Amino acid sequence: MARTLREATLDTRAARLRLAPSRKPYWRSVEGGLQLGYRRGERGGVWRARRYVETRYLETTLGVADDETDADGVKVLAYKHALAAARTWWQAEERRDLGAPEQRAGPYVVSDALDDYLSHYVAKGGKSENATRTAADVHVRPALGKIALDKLTTRKIRDWHHGLAGAARRLRTRAGEEQQLAEIDDDPEAVRARRATANRILTILKAALNHAFAERHAQSDAAWRAVKPFREVDAPVVRFFTEDECRRLVNAAEPEFRRLVQGALLTGMRYGELGRLKVSDVNLDTGTASVRRGKGGKGRHVVLTDEARALFRDLTAGRPGSALVFAHDDGRPWGMSHQIRPMVESCRRASIVPAVGFHVLRHTHGSTLAMKGVPMQVIATQLGHADTRMTERHYAHLAPNYVADTIRANFPTLGLGTAGNVTPLHATRGAIG
Repeated sequence: MARTLREATLDTRAARLRLAPSRKPYWRSVEGGLQLGYRRGERGGVWRARRYVETRYLETTLGVADDETDADGVKVLAYKHALAAARTWWQAEERRDLGAPEQRAGPYVVSDALDDYLSHYVAKGGKSENATRTAADVHVRPALGKIALDKLTTRKIRDWHHGLAGAARRLRTRAGEEQQLAEIDDDPEAVRARRATANRILTILKAALNHAFAERHAQSDAAWRAVKPFREVDAPVVRFFTEDECRRLVNAAEPEFRRLVQGALLTGMRYGELGRLKVSDVNLDTGTASVRRGKGGKGRHVVLTDEARALFRDLTAGRPGSALVFAHDDGRPWGMSHQIRPMVESCRRASIVPAVGFHVLRHTHGSTLAMKGVPMQVIATQLGHADTRMTERHYAHLAPNYVADTIRANFPTLGLGTAGNVTPLHATRGAIG
């Protein structure tokens, strides 16, 4: 059992010189488990540090005290130098106990935290690795990457976070060309979307900094723990196609892209999942398509409706199991971003304004199921959501519900639903009185 600590004043040279010479150090508690010690001998003082581990103390010598010589922060240490050296030694010991790698030489900066976190994120099978890495490289490193974690303040992080919310949206730009930016839109929905994006990027930064704190690269997490995300900005406005828009879009698409559009509308599968789907993944007997690796690395079985089963029967007939179900006419696979221009062009031809992204096809599948009263858990399973929280966030408002049905069934008809039943006030003004 650790002995009760009898603390001494060590922070000034005068206070230390009043202490009697002793073979044992005078100790002062620094923080949980760490103590700074000073042993005064006949030829001056020496700084010590110790930490309590299980049943005993582990001690180390930090350096000579500045009792007779001015401190240089290296060999001769003032109190503040000794305190910093004790914490550094303590953190190194904690990291060693955890089996963590040795800390880098020089200050540990935000970019170091991002590098370590991304390696950890990939190793544990994190979702959307490319998007996470891109967000870190584009939005975090340029502004905060060179700042040491012990120099990172709440204000710096908060100013950066608010700056993201006020910045113009980045547009797709060819490699090597100057980055193109959209005009800043003050529409409430555009403001909400920018703040939601800023929150997602803040989450990545906080995850990296929390990982660094857990690995003993930072003494405190107070600076970023105090930064709060924007509130009430994550409620999405879900865009989905009507049945008429679905038919127009399919008819307007080029044949090779039309197949992809049909597949997304009828299954709710993501663009990447459709692009990786092989003939052997489709089981027409059970009416399912197997997603081997979905978002987050998890697989699932997507149920095929009769219409979807007919589509996949046509797409897989007579083809080897290793063939891709969806591919370009020349056999090339659908790669990253190949769907963007065909989607814009199909929307233009179908008179769908404004044009929307391919992901709306997946939303259309989920929204259609919700409006037909399909339970949220079933929709979550079909779409590959880990639980119903994401499903409810996007589609619960579309589902038939008791409150809406009761109001519509019981509120009387007042005859105010058409403009023809309303007489303008100016027409009756002369008859009053």
